[in-house]
Amino acid sequence: MKVVNLSDYQQFSSEKMKKNNIFQTPRLFCDVYCFEPGQEQKGHVHGDQDKVYLVLEGEGTFKVGNEERVLARGQGTMAPAGEEHGVVNHTRARLKVLVIVAPNP
Repeated sequence: MKVVNLSDYQQFSSEKMKKNNIFQTPRLFCDVYCFEPGQEQKGHVHGDQDKVYLVLEGEGTFKVGNEERVLARGQGTMAPAGEEHGVVNHTRARLKVLVIVAPNP
């Protein structure tokens, strides 16, 4: 059994959002995305994968489809397969997001 400590997966990059992979199989991946202030994950689409975002620290602007919402620590959302989605750290503080992606059943 692989046991992890989330504090080991929280590296940041001054150049762009940093993806820190925790788990990965052919059926799923789980990362911590770390955003410095002003960084973003540009809008994009996964044709056959659902994506879950859960905010671990900070707050950011999350876009799924045509809707944008500011989410803070403890909140989350899901981008269903085929929906455009992205994240912007619009604040002056760091943003950490747990991300889980899995193929549509």
